[in-house]
Amino acid sequence: MSLVLYAAPFSSAVPIVQALHELDLACDIRMLDLAKREQKSKEFLALNPNGKVPTITVDGAPMFETLAIELWLGETYGVAQGLWPAAGTPERLQAMSWCAWSYVSYGAVLVRLQVATQGDEAVRSADHAAAASKDLSALLSVLDAHLAKQPWMLGQAYSLADLAVGSVIGYSVFLGSPVGEHPHVTAWLNKVQARPAMNIDA
Repeated sequence: MSLVLYAAPFSSAVPIVQALHELDLACDIRMLDLAKREQKSKEFLALNPNGKVPTITVDGAPMFETLAIELWLGETYGVAQGLWPAAGTPERLQAMSWCAWSYVSYGAVLVRLQVATQGDEAVRSADHAAAASKDLSALLSVLDAHLAKQPWMLGQAYSLADLAVGSVIGYSVFLGSPVGEHPHVTAWLNKVQARPAMNIDA
C-alpha cells in the first residue's frame, strides 16, 4: 500500500507519526504549514473537508481523525507485528474500548478543562476548571485500577493501545490534568513515554 500522511509539528498528527515508527512503516510524510493555512487549500479540503491534520491517504483514498487512523494502522499492520490484538479476541475488544475511552470519555472532559483554563477570557472559570479536574480524576481512577492489575493496557505486553491512550493522557498532563495523583497511571505513562518512537515529533 502507498501511504501519504499530512501532518504538522506539535499537532494531533504526532501520535500517527509515532505509530508509523513503532510499526516501521514506509510513509510519505508531508508537513503542512498551519500558520499559512495550507490545510485550508482546495487540494487539501478535497481529502479532508474539515481542513485539519492528520489526514492519511491509502493508495489515494483519504482517511481523517487521529483515532480512526490509529485503529486502522493497528488492524492493518499491527497484528502481524504483535502490536495489536487479532480480530475476534477479548484483547481486541479491550483495545477498541480503551482507545475510544481516551478520545471520547476522557477527551470530552479534558476539553472542559482546556476551555476553563486556556480559553477566551470570557469563558475561563476557576470553578469550571476545578469541576473538570475532579471529573478527570474520577476517570483516571478507573484507568489506575485497570493498570494496577497489569503493566500495559492489554496485559503483559506493550501495544499500540498504549500509544493511543498514552498520547491523550500525556497531553492532558500538559493541560493540568491530575495524572500525578494516580500512581499506576503515572508509572505506566513513564514507560510509554520512554519508548524511542514517543520521542519522535512530527
